[in-house]
Order: sequence, then C-alpha cells, then structure tokens
Amino acid sequence: MHRLHHRDGHLGWDRDLPPHVEVGPGAELELVLADCFDGQLGPDATAADVAHLDLDRANPLTGPIHVDGARPGDMLEVTLLEVVPGIVGWTTLIPGFGLLADDFPDPHVVVSRVTAGHVEVGGFAQLPPHPFLGTVGLAPAAPGPHSVIPPRRVGGNLDCRDLRAGTTLLLPVEVEGARLSAGDPHAAQGDGEVCGTAVETTATAGIRVDVRRDGRVDAPQMIVPPDPPVASLPPGPRHLTTGVGPDLFEGARAATRAMIEHLGVRFGLDPPDAYALCSVAGNLRIIEVVDAPNWVVGMELDERVLV
Repeated sequence: MHRLHHRDGHLGWDRDLPPHVEVGPGAELELVLADCFDGQLGPDATAADVAHLDLDRANPLTGPIHVDGARPGDMLEVTLLEVVPGIVGWTTLIPGFGLLADDFPDPHVVVSRVTAGHVEVGGFAQLPPHPFLGTVGLAPAAPGPHSVIPPRRVGGNLDCRDLRAGTTLLLPVEVEGARLSAGDPHAAQGDGEVCGTAVETTATAGIRVDVRRDGRVDAPQMIVPPDPPVASLPPGPRHLTTGVGPDLFEGARAATRAMIEHLGVRFGLDPPDAYALCSVAGNLRIIEVVDAPNWVVGMELDERVLV
C-alpha cells in the first residue's frame, strides 16, 4: 500500500502540479489528512483563534496522485476503504461565510471530542460518529490555480456525508493521469453544512483507485452502501422546520432560522451554538419543487442528540 502524508500536499487545484506518487489501476493508498484549518486550531480553541485564522491555508489537500492510464473522457473510480478521524474536532462560525452569514457576523467555535463511540459536541450534544471526506477531486483541465472552496464537475469540496467508508465515487477525468487529491475530513456533519463547517478534524483514510471506460459521468456520482444502524441513540422524535416560497436558497435560510429559534426555546441553546448544531446534525431537505410558485425546504434534526 502506498502512503501519502499531508506534508506532501498542496493548496488549490492545478493541472500542472507534479504528482507525489504514481500508481496503477487497482492500487490502494493510505492518506494522512490535515484538518481544513491546517492545524491552526487546538483543543482549547476560542473565538479569538477563529478571528485570526489564515484562510489562505484553508482546505489543504493530500496529493496529487497520478493514476497510470487515466485519460480525458475516462471515469476515475475512488473507493473509500476506511476513514479514521482524529480525536478533536472544530465547528466554526467564520464572519462572512455560511448560509446565515448576515445573521452571525461574529467568530465562534464549538470544540468536539471524538471517540470510537460518539462525537461530543461542545458539551450540549452527542452524535454518533460519521467520519467522511469533505474533499475528493481531480485536477480540472483549465489552467490553474483554482480555489478548493467551490465544488466542481471533477469533484473537490463536495461536503457530502455519503463520502464515507464503503462508498465508491465516480469522477470525470479531464487531464492525463487524473491527478487525484483529497482532504477536509469530518467526524460528523448534517446535509447542508449550513454554518460553513462540520465537525472538522484530521484523519487517516484508505482508498482504492481504478479507471473505468464502461460509461461516462459529467459530474460526481456515488455508489453508497446502506447506512449502518444507530444503536447509540435512545428513542426520540425528529423535529422538522420548513421554509416556503419561490426561492430554494431563501427557503433553506428560513427553515434553518426556524430550527435555531426552536433549539433556543426548547433546549435553551444560544443562537451561535444552535446554528453550529444545525450544521453538524441537521439535514436540509428539498421537500417539494412541483407546486409553483412556491417550493418547500425542510431542516430536520433528531432531538435525541441533545444532552
């Protein structure tokens, strides 16, 4: 098995970056991944630390990996064999970033402790661990450099919680050798990652790569195994808030604001902590998009996670 460390990595996508390793189809690799803040936060992080983050160092990647035989028009198949998270995680509110950036202009951080059995979020919630990779992607054909922050048709910062062990990711190859990189590991996240961060952590990941020519994809696709049962949570209700209107983005904002208010009234959470919890445990859902002129977006949160 090939081993690649985040010290052998890069910031941003660029087709002209030299690969750190060249492998053949079917190769397995172990990737040691930095957290999305590149080690700038510690276990006692404060809002002041968030205010002083150097965001030019955000989302460092491990790679690139050249896959022999991969050429434009092929699919690169990336199977996640294992994702082992670190023991500390951070969920931050970064001024100017996130779904409700206008509502939360001040820096904030919630520190989580990660074990094999649970993720303790700031002392007010406990989640089952759900480690996955926020960023897996290939070099785009257009000359770089390109920011890692927005996702692309060749993958990248997808922040999809289904990119976990057992999942196979299919990506369209745009450059010779594919030039695969990965990073941004998470210990847990809700669908939407509404505050802009999940439970950000370090990780070691095992992957297998292959080249496929039995079809094509124009954007990332995944083959996702069934969710494992969650035995660590006692019985309890899910709460669903909604946003209704002609704009899905504004609907998502309205549903999230309603959930933050509910968490404050029902559980006494301060708004910044409630917003962070929505990001790591709440799931945004498009409930319907057929009854014009209004659509419905939901924010769902399992209240069993509150402690």
